[in-house]
Amino acid sequence: MIFSAHTMASTDIYHTLTQIIIPRPVAWVLSPNDETGSSHNLAPFSFFNVVCSDPPVLMLSIGVKSDGTMKDSCRNLLERKRCVIHIGSDDQAQAISDTSRELAFGESELEMIGNGLVPFEGTDMHRLQDVPIALACRLYQHIEVGNKPQHLLLVEVEQFWIDDAVCYVDSKGRSRVDADKLRPLARLGGSEYARLGEVFRIERR
Repeated sequence: MIFSAHTMASTDIYHTLTQIIIPRPVAWVLSPNDETGSSHNLAPFSFFNVVCSDPPVLMLSIGVKSDGTMKDSCRNLLERKRCVIHIGSDDQAQAISDTSRELAFGESELEMIGNGLVPFEGTDMHRLQDVPIALACRLYQHIEVGNKPQHLLLVEVEQFWIDDAVCYVDSKGRSRVDADKLRPLARLGGSEYARLGEVFRIERR
């Protein structure tokens, strides 16, 4: 089958892309709704990946709400310049999906899923207490892309937190994350998600 992007509706292009560009990692983004940090927004985004390692910069691409207004995570990042990105496990898929719902600004998704917060050591932020990886980030650059527009947010990682249960030190003394123990959730198209299957290595020739 052949499709021309020039004749497709933007919604059809979106659904096609999200079924082709798979699997996608899921960033579970916690951001403060105010300067005091007394209220937080929590939302998942699968238009997400690493951009640079020096400095460590990640990419979040965030669209708009169904009414065309800016999503709360984007608004918080632009106003307060900080967030914590979590990498959740596959057994947290329902909670991650539940936090994708559109709520009124200031209404926290944390109450919906019943997940508490703990201080993020070395930062002035908090992280989800039951998620294996958390990355404390600051806004690095904001770029508007497309017609709606889509907000491309580059964030710099300032602090890494990795649960001891999913990491180890290899024979060369390097810290390694055990993918089998992490069991990261992957996003597919529509309402589909995926777990890791067999993990294998390819040796360089």
